[in-house]
Amino acid sequence: MIEVGETERLIRSYDAVPQTVPTARRELTEFAAAAGAKKEELDSVRLAVSEALTNAVLHAYRGGPGKVHVSAAVAGEELWVLIGDDGFGLHAGGESAGLGIGLVLIAELTDSFSIVNRSSGGTEVRMRFTLERKPDERGGHSFPRSAFSAARPASSVFSTIR
Repeated sequence: MIEVGETERLIRSYDAVPQTVPTARRELTEFAAAAGAKKEELDSVRLAVSEALTNAVLHAYRGGPGKVHVSAAVAGEELWVLIGDDGFGLHAGGESAGLGIGLVLIAELTDSFSIVNRSSGGTEVRMRFTLERKPDERGGHSFPRSAFSAARPASSVFSTIR
């Protein structure tokens, strides 16, 4: 079980092999649950990260060895998930055995997402999910992480680039 604690970050690297997808998906979903994501939000996170991880595993290294880098962090009431690789990067018109709906699905499941070529090589998928909070006893919303986020210095680095 992953707990969102003082650092409120998850950073992992995995081999770019099919077995990585369920392992990383489970860890990211557990992180989202610990961050307070509701069932519907967890379903969106689970499916979106599964699509992004699968794309990295299948396309980044063209069958060669490589790594998939995963970062997740809570920023205020948002969950940010970044999935990157050190592969060949995103290219238009590339050959693919897939149906081509993975990125469309990610766009539908996230509050925002972008795909960038990493300066060190490879691709990074950046996904943002807004987390709803339960109302507190006074009728307002409980935002326990907002005060925590506001009280600590901002990090200039949130990327899978090492």
